[in-house]
Amino acid sequence: MERRNQKKSNKPVLLAIGGIVAVGVLAGGYFAYSTWQKTQELNNAEKSAKTFLSYFSKQEFDKFPELLNEGSVKESGYDNAKLVEKYQTIFSGIQAEGIKSKEVKVTKDKKGQFTFTYKLDMTTPLGNLKDLTYKTTIKKTSDRYEIDWAPNLIFPEMTGQDKVTMGIDPANRGEIVDRNGEGLAVNQAFDQVGIVPGKLGEGQEKTNNIKAFSEQFKVSIEDIEQKLKQEWVKPDSFVPLAISFDPVTTFPQGAASQDAMVRYYPLKEAAAQLVGYVGTITAEDIEKDPSLSSTGVIGKVGLEQAYDKQLRGQDGGNITIIDDKGEFRSVLQKVAKKDGDKIQIAIDKNVQSQAYTIFNNRPGSAVVMDPQQGDLLAAASSPSFDPNKMANGISQVDYDAYANNENLPFMARFATGYAPGSTFKTITGGIGLDAGTLKPDEEIEINGLKWQKDASWGDYFVTRVKEASPVNLRTALVNSDNIYFAQQTLRMGEETFRKGLDKFIFGEKLDLAIPMNPAQISNEDKFNSEILLADTGYGQGQLLVTPIQQAAMYTVFQNEGKLVYPKIELSKETKTKENAISSNAANTIVTDLLGSVEDETGYVHNMYNPDFSLAAKTGTAEIKDKQDTVGKENSFLLAMDRSHNKFSAMIMVEDSRKNDTATNISKTLIDYLEANIK
Repeated sequence: MERRNQKKSNKPVLLAIGGIVAVGVLAGGYFAYSTWQKTQELNNAEKSAKTFLSYFSKQEFDKFPELLNEGSVKESGYDNAKLVEKYQTIFSGIQAEGIKSKEVKVTKDKKGQFTFTYKLDMTTPLGNLKDLTYKTTIKKTSDRYEIDWAPNLIFPEMTGQDKVTMGIDPANRGEIVDRNGEGLAVNQAFDQVGIVPGKLGEGQEKTNNIKAFSEQFKVSIEDIEQKLKQEWVKPDSFVPLAISFDPVTTFPQGAASQDAMVRYYPLKEAAAQLVGYVGTITAEDIEKDPSLSSTGVIGKVGLEQAYDKQLRGQDGGNITIIDDKGEFRSVLQKVAKKDGDKIQIAIDKNVQSQAYTIFNNRPGSAVVMDPQQGDLLAAASSPSFDPNKMANGISQVDYDAYANNENLPFMARFATGYAPGSTFKTITGGIGLDAGTLKPDEEIEINGLKWQKDASWGDYFVTRVKEASPVNLRTALVNSDNIYFAQQTLRMGEETFRKGLDKFIFGEKLDLAIPMNPAQISNEDKFNSEILLADTGYGQGQLLVTPIQQAAMYTVFQNEGKLVYPKIELSKETKTKENAISSNAANTIVTDLLGSVEDETGYVHNMYNPDFSLAAKTGTAEIKDKQDTVGKENSFLLAMDRSHNKFSAMIMVEDSRKNDTATNISKTLIDYLEANIK
């Protein structure tokens, strides 16, 4: 009986325990489901929030109604159509770009309501409008998660029927002027020509008038028709189409003009690659620099690009919220106008123009430098383009003509690396003199027009143009003897030669607002053969030196062996490198170079002026695939003032067999420099 009683007393206990387990399982399942459901709801609310912000960033305001609670829109005194129009009017009116959201949070409170907070950044013509802070709620209605809307979701301080206005006080872009204050990039008023659609007539008359405008002002009919179709255009609107840099006295029917302040480049083609040009700010520009305003211009190439931040300034103005009666409510953005800085550069406008003119559309460049101060007086590249067209609207026909020109008018040849040719023999000679391996008065027997060290060179020979024997340093410089300098380079050896070159500017990035690769001695740190060593000694091999870098290196011959770095900003201090070569070596070389001009057989005798002392060295760099073939030749001329050491000129012509030599085209420039550089 005892045992039976014990068994009976155990059963209810077991049942109770089993009941507790069952309830626990049910409770755990409910809790898991409830947690899952809450997570799903939060995810759905976040999805609505992210979709709303995505539409905002793309300014796809017409998609907003699908996400908004219609009741909240009506409570605010709007309907869907009016709401969309409000957004479009405001954000197009303030020319907002780059709308981005951040610090986005969706949270659920104890009452089951979702709170949606976020911040917006955007760019307007006044610059960055940052950290706009928003807060609203998201409600679950059936299976939708709708955002409560009020005007403060446009801008946080807006209510009711508030409006947004913008007033702009445009900054003046700073001008670029030459060393004498003469304009190189200026702001100038010209005729902006366009069409008043209502005055074109109808039918064939309208077609004829559009065609006449197209022909007179070089604007394609397609461009005209496209701009006349813009949404804002009304019959009495003035639709701007082109800038005329020449006075307009007659107009086709329907055409008109108004004054417009534009960026103008007085030297036109003569300084295009150097000064550059401006262009309209694009979304890509803003992506690179969010501080940019959404309108206006930015420097695209050249000094306009290099000094853009200083030149651009900052537009002033304000964006304000006003109520439906036009009364002021609050300021969204306010910026004081700051005009851009004036940049004065070392260029001499007249020297630049003279330097460009000598080419007459030949491919080449001219660099003129003050060898004592480092001032770049000219950096011209030919052929060129008109930067006024690039900055103020270029036709497709004109652009295609530039783009398809085999002589590459957009290339800045003064900043492009070339094998320097025989002008480089001056540096080789200076290094050899300092090393003691080159003795200036030593007479060396050289017979014939070609030479090789020995049979190990196979079928490779160093060649020269003029036969002369014996040869010393002076005759080798005057006659530009490749064989002599090849032999002298081999005599000093690679280690000595490279140590001498390292005292110049090879491998250095110049502090100059003109982009260029550092000067190069060779592709590798070592020459891979004696042939390459010999070729480098007379300015070929794998040398790559820009005309500006050449001009800088050759300053040693007018400064007792001191190298003067080039500078483009007039106010910058002159930077130098002492003892690139010794004063003795520098003076020996430059004195010998007087013979190129003074000797009747000298290669630069055409520039001889008995009242002026000029030292010069010609150079030819031949580019060919293999020996004993005719390659393309680039011609160089180094001309240095020895009367006062006030200028040096480095002139280069590409493909000189076809386009003439640098020496033949340069006399007018040298004559100008001798007469005008004091």
